[in-house]
Order: sequence, then C-alpha cells, then structure tokens
Amino acid sequence: MFDSLLDMFSYAFLVRALIVGLLVSLCASLLGVSLVLKRYSMIGDGLSHVGFGTLAIATVLNVAPLALSIPVVVLAAFLLLRISENGKIKGDAAIAMISAGSLAVGVMVISVTTGINTDINNYLFGSILAMSKEDVTLSIALAVVVLGLYALFYNKIFAVTFDEGFAKATGVRTGLYNMLVAFLTAITIVLGMRMMGALLISSLIIFPALTSMRICKKFKTVTICSAVVAVASFVVGMVISYTQSTPTGASVVIVNIVAFVLFWALGYVWRRVLKGKLGRSVATRQEDDA
Repeated sequence: MFDSLLDMFSYAFLVRALIVGLLVSLCASLLGVSLVLKRYSMIGDGLSHVGFGTLAIATVLNVAPLALSIPVVVLAAFLLLRISENGKIKGDAAIAMISAGSLAVGVMVISVTTGINTDINNYLFGSILAMSKEDVTLSIALAVVVLGLYALFYNKIFAVTFDEGFAKATGVRTGLYNMLVAFLTAITIVLGMRMMGALLISSLIIFPALTSMRICKKFKTVTICSAVVAVASFVVGMVISYTQSTPTGASVVIVNIVAFVLFWALGYVWRRVLKGKLGRSVATRQEDDA
C-alpha cells in the first residue's frame, strides 16, 4: 500500500490534481455549511450546470474555458440570489429553471457544432487529466482568494447564516455578504468542475456539511469538522481512484457517502447514550426525593 502511494505521487499530474482537489474541497466544505443552513445547498448543482453550458460554448469558440466560465457563473449566482430574494420565484424553482436551461443550451451548442467530444465529457463527468498547468496555477490562486475572503469575513458570514433578520437589524449589510457567499461559491464550483464534473461537484458542498452536522451542533465546530471530512474524503477517494482504476469524482462521492453513514451511526449511538444517562440521572433524583 505504501509503495502504491509513493508511486502515485511520482506522477506530476496526480500531485497537481491532489493539491487543487484539496483546496477546492476545503473551499466547498466551508461554504457548504452556510448554504446548507440557509437551505440553499442546491445552488452548487444549478451553478455547475451553468458552468457546463458556458464551457461548451467556450470549447466551440476556442476560448479559454475558465476565463469565460468564471464571470458567467458568478453572474448566474448573483441572478439566483436576486430572484430568490426579490422575485416571485422561490430559490429552488429559480435554480431548477437556470440549471435545466443552461444544460440544454450546452447540449444544443455541442450538437449543432462539433458534437459530443471527449473534452466536454471530461467537464460533465470529471477527469484529473483535463487539468492543464495553467488551470492548476489559476485554480490555486483563486482558491487562496476564496479561503482568504472567507476567513476575513467569517463573522459576517456567520451572522447572515445564523439569523439574517437579526443581523440586518443590527446594521450588517446582509445583501452584500449574501452576494459574497454566492460569489465564492461560483468560483469554487467552476474550479471543481474540471475534476469532479458538472454532475458531481455539488456533492463537495452538501455532503461534508451534512456529515459534520450528524455529530457537531455549533457553527464553528460544524465548519471545522466539515473541512476535515472534506479533505480526508478527497484524499481517500484519490487513493481509491488510483489503486482501483475508478473515476476520481465518483470515488470521492462514494467516500463522502460512507463518511455520512458512519457519522450518522455515531451520532445515533451518542444520542442514545446521552438519553440513557439522562434517564438514569432523573430516576436517581426521583429516588433521592422519595
């Protein structure tokens, strides 16, 4: 096993994929806590479909994929946020509309021009081979920006996540920080699509947050636990993908599912133990009172 890991890290493209994957997983897990608590977790799925449509157009026009997809997906994130806040269409319906529409545009553009090709399939299902050195450099730089902004505005993000109404009443510019979360999420989605694919990238946002919530109850502990689960799941998924020759994105998702089940079982057992201790404590007090 150790020899296999050494052999794995002897490939430069795997090392690059691991670095980018760890950074993207970390970004997605941190933002995922806020998105899940605000019941807006499916924004990742919607934005990934927007990214797929944009990447399809970029491929046809022979334009740098990330250079075109990042601003478009960011604009889509702001549009989703604006529609859900001020429009008559609720957030989940807006996501469904934009998601289906973007996917249809991408498929239509491909079908009437070059047809389905390997490069587009890599964007749809993910491939670590799809990442060039330029993509890696840009991804690392943008991931550092996302992490830096999240750390800088952590308290404000917590405020709009925990109680947006109270935060607004205390003078916090909730609209601005909601847009910041949408902006950071859009960048993270685009960066992760190359490796996880448009159909699986939302799992990096949803699973770590839900997994950590099975045991942790405070926002800070949930955030930390989510980051640890995301990073560990990605590393294990990468190793499984390399040793068993399985798709990277699917392997990472399967590991996340296993982690969720384990945390759910641990949380269930822990609650039962606490309930038993509480029951015995109440019974003891009643006996003492008698």
